[in-house]
Amino acid sequence: MELLRQIKPISYLKAHAAEIIRDMAKGTGPLVVTQNGEARVVIQDVASYQQDQETMAMLKILALGNRQIEEGRVQPAVDVFNRLREKRGSR
Repeated sequence: MELLRQIKPISYLKAHAAEIIRDMAKGTGPLVVTQNGEARVVIQDVASYQQDQETMAMLKILALGNRQIEEGRVQPAVDVFNRLREKRGSR
């Protein structure tokens, strides 16, 4: 993706909204919209947005796991599985 081609002023967005939406559906990548020469917003298709959100959620989970490891808040897997088996057997 060549981001420089995906930077447009807000006037372009106003004049070409339907075309932009059509292109977004084809997976053209995000569009950076400028106002008064400064980047203000990024527009992207829903599928890409959802994928980005899922990626961010996974990265947060990994970061949390790493933090717990660093803090020593871990248990050997065998202990966890044994405890789960004991709970399941007691029902």
